[in-house]
Amino acid sequence: MGNSVFIKNLYTKCRIYGTGEAQVAISDSEIYALITLAIHDLDWSFDELGIEQISIPSLNYYEINLDWFEYLETDIASENILSMLSACFSKDQDFALFIENLCALHRRRIKFKRILSNQPIPTMEQIGPRILLEYGACDIELLANWMTWRKWIYDIDNRSAQETGYLFEPILASSLGGETIGAKNSPIKRIDENGNPTNNGRQVDCLIADTNTAYELKLRVTVAASGQGRFSEELSFPVECQAAGYTPVLLVLDPTPSNRLAELSEKYIECGGFLFQGEQAWEHMEQQAGNVMSIFIENYIKPAIKLVDDLEIQSPQKISLEWYGNSIIISNGNANYNIPRQNGV
Repeated sequence: MGNSVFIKNLYTKCRIYGTGEAQVAISDSEIYALITLAIHDLDWSFDELGIEQISIPSLNYYEINLDWFEYLETDIASENILSMLSACFSKDQDFALFIENLCALHRRRIKFKRILSNQPIPTMEQIGPRILLEYGACDIELLANWMTWRKWIYDIDNRSAQETGYLFEPILASSLGGETIGAKNSPIKRIDENGNPTNNGRQVDCLIADTNTAYELKLRVTVAASGQGRFSEELSFPVECQAAGYTPVLLVLDPTPSNRLAELSEKYIECGGFLFQGEQAWEHMEQQAGNVMSIFIENYIKPAIKLVDDLEIQSPQKISLEWYGNSIIISNGNANYNIPRQNGV
C-alpha cells in the first residue's frame, strides 16, 4: 500500500496518545521493536517482509523492562516504519489491529509508570479529618504514616482502574471485531417502566454492527460486586438489547460461579442472548478474533489475567513498603518491586 493515508494514520495511532501534559508519544525505535515482537509472535519471515530484525532482550513482551524500550536508539526513520507497517499490512490486514493494540498497551504501561513515579505524597490537609476515626488507637506518628500510605495507594489504585478501563475494553472490543460505543451514539436505547424505548442511549462495551450483537465484557461477576441498583442496571441491558433488535452476549473471563452471575445469565438467555464464561469466553474471543488477533489475545491479554485468577489469596502475605530515597520499595522477603520516584518525592 506504500505510504497511503491509511498507513500514515495507523502510524499516528501507534505513536501518539492524548494531548498536552497527558500525551504519551513513543519513538520510532520503540515502534520498530514492537513490530519486531509482533512479527515473531505471528511467526512471519523477516526476509519475506523485507524487514531487518533488531535484537530484543526477550520474545516475551512482559519480560522486557520498559526502560529498555525508552532508551532504545536506532537509526530508523519514520519512512522506514511506514514501509514496515505497509509490508505487514499487505501480508495480513489484521496486522493493523494487532500493532495498534500492542502500541496502545505499551503506551498505557509507560503512562502508568510515570504516574507511579509522579503521584505526590498526600498532604496532612488531605488526610487530616480522617484521623478522628482512629485517633487514640495507636501512636499518632504511626497513625499518620499509615494514613499517608493508604491514601497514596488509594490514589494510585484509582488511577490504575481508570487507565485499565481506557485500555481493556477497547482492546477486547476490537479483538471481537467491534467497538466500544458511548451512550450518546448508541443504537440501544433505555426503556421506560412501560417497556417503551426512550431517547437515552445505553453504553455498550462491544457493538458489532454487521451481526447486531452487543457484548457486556466482565472480568468477573461476584455476589458482592455491586449494589442492588447497579445490578438492576445490569439486568436491564439484555432487555434493552432485545428491544433494539440486538443479540445480547455476556462474556465473563473469570470461571468462578455466583448467584448473581446465574441470575444475570438467565436474563441474557431469556432475551435471546448467550453467556460465555471462563475458558469458553477465551475460546469465543479467539474464534471471533481470527488467526492474527487470537495470537494477540493469547500472548498479551490471557496470560496476565489467567495467572492472577489462578492465584487463591485467602489471606494476604506479609509485605513491606518503604519510601527510600528516589524509590518506593515493595518486598515480600523473596522478591522486590522498585518504583523509581521523580526527585525522590
